[in-house]
Amino acid sequence: MNPPQNHNDSSPKIDGAEAVFWHLDDIDWTEVQRQQNADGTVSVVREKWPIIRPEFLSAHVHYEPGMVVRRHGHRSNHVVFVLGGSGWIGSKPCEPGTHIHVPLGSAFGPIIAGPEGLTCWELSFGEFGGWGDQPELYANEIAERGITPLPDPPLEIGDWFVDPRGDWGGERPSPKVDGLQSVMT
Repeated sequence: MNPPQNHNDSSPKIDGAEAVFWHLDDIDWTEVQRQQNADGTVSVVREKWPIIRPEFLSAHVHYEPGMVVRRHGHRSNHVVFVLGGSGWIGSKPCEPGTHIHVPLGSAFGPIIAGPEGLTCWELSFGEFGGWGDQPELYANEIAERGITPLPDPPLEIGDWFVDPRGDWGGERPSPKVDGLQSVMT
């Protein structure tokens, strides 16, 4: 069988562009958030980034048991796919196979990891920086569980990186889109 002929001089192919392969074992975990639990133990969120650049993020994320992350949105379309463990994102229970699309302008959470933690693959299709939403929801969750937030670990990503942790939309304009509601509440 002969391969199909390209009868069009313009092709989407880019000379020199090739697929890039990574194995998660070859990428170090980076701690991005920490909390002290009521029993004195510390839980963290860890991420592995096969791709992290201004216009795209591909992240393998692990939320340790009991970890609580604020309700937030991203400055681009964001997709979360649950790989392991369980937890809650807002009022929705999440287990392996759960797919969450967080459109630009919407928010989701708080994220609450279950007793075995919560492991996800997350993709951001544009600037991945987050912005907090409804801080009272986070405050209620951590108060109910006796959690004390700890300082965020420093991140060394690149000069282009603007750290979004702690951003509630006041420092930079919020990308919320009027009339667009969150898909997870």
